[in-house]
Amino acid sequence: MGKETRILVVDDEEIVRTSLVDWLQEDGYQVEAAENGFKGLEMIREKPWDIAMVDMKMPKMDGLELLEKAKAINPEMHVIIITAYATVHTAVQAIKMGAYDYLIKPCEPEEISMLIKRLIESRTLAKEVSYLRKELTKQYNFHDLISKSPKMREIFEFARSVAKSNANILILGESGTGKELLARAIHNESVRPLGPFVAVSCVALPETLLESEFFGHEKGAFTNAVALKRGKFELADGGSIFLDEIGDIAPKLQLSLLRAIQEKEIVRLGGTGPIKLDIRIIAATNRDLETAVAEGRFREDLYYRLNVISIEMLPLRQRKEDIPALVHHFIQKFNIELRKDVQKMSAEALAALMKYDWPGNVRELENAVERAMVVAREGVIRLEELHLAPSIIKNDAVQYGGDKSIKFLEKQHILKILDENSWNIQKSAEILDIDRVTLYNKIKKYGLKEQRGKES
Repeated sequence: MGKETRILVVDDEEIVRTSLVDWLQEDGYQVEAAENGFKGLEMIREKPWDIAMVDMKMPKMDGLELLEKAKAINPEMHVIIITAYATVHTAVQAIKMGAYDYLIKPCEPEEISMLIKRLIESRTLAKEVSYLRKELTKQYNFHDLISKSPKMREIFEFARSVAKSNANILILGESGTGKELLARAIHNESVRPLGPFVAVSCVALPETLLESEFFGHEKGAFTNAVALKRGKFELADGGSIFLDEIGDIAPKLQLSLLRAIQEKEIVRLGGTGPIKLDIRIIAATNRDLETAVAEGRFREDLYYRLNVISIEMLPLRQRKEDIPALVHHFIQKFNIELRKDVQKMSAEALAALMKYDWPGNVRELENAVERAMVVAREGVIRLEELHLAPSIIKNDAVQYGGDKSIKFLEKQHILKILDENSWNIQKSAEILDIDRVTLYNKIKKYGLKEQRGKES
């Protein structure tokens, strides 16, 4: 986060508002202003802000009330309280309610510049530490799952509700939809979060080695078995085991797996005695297991043991409203990994991504953003740096013509969502992740009208 930092100034005094906006814009930040708390709250609902500078004393809605409501909407936004009536009590109260700091009027430009710079550096460092910690520990929770899609939010909420049970879970979905990330979130929200999470790919090894990988082996069990090896199931004792691409395991191993699940114990290859285990099984597949069962390629009894609870992840083409948020997340991620300072993606490039159907889903999108960031020469990823197929770029140009502005893209997107939902305002507002009043205001702003009498 640098000069692309978005700052909202909320103050009922025009001269203070104007001065703050001018000073911050001179420092290169993106700044907008609101003349009262109600307008500020509306703008916070409409857009994501990094920082809000809020006056303490305002009519009808004061700074502390706005602070409380704003943090409920955007917990990650930093709020700086500005006051001409500073006391120890008000300062302590503001900090307790989540304010980052406070300034006393009249504010000096140098003081503001230093405070904002310090805040940005602190925020950037915190994000880097949080990211690196997650990469090291893989401690992902449900708030790490990114989606604005109402359907995906329902899926995540259902997954969270069943996480506390010990029931086995089967996660369905195409490759690249984030099945392992969901499995880790389920484990970390379960009753056994301090236990191990062990992931096994069922397609990474041949059948002969996979059985040893699952259950381990005793020394001398077979050629090259020079020492005792504990299998993944044994290593997962007290935690969860994630069996990725479970639909690809061979029939013989399916039987061994069924026995392990039913008896809650395993026997190492070459071993004589059973080893009791306490584990929760989370399996995933991109295959149609019901069809595989009907065709005799997958054991029916094993299918029902695994499929106590099923969760299906949507492909990215069915939740394209998530693409902008995912792109923003990946830019932040690769800024840390690649030591880059890319701030955003151009409207033209983002429009092209929205046109593509992403057969490789979120993983393919992540790879596309990483590749673009490696070759990006400036702080903005441009269309030519995405290396998309010419047909995608051509189709995008036809749809959007010469106007690539954010306002035009927003207008087109809102109209598309309204048309897709037969101008159901409540449903469209939920999909757009804004409230009904904001949607009505945007319809009025852009002069949008429902086209009746369309051919079906």
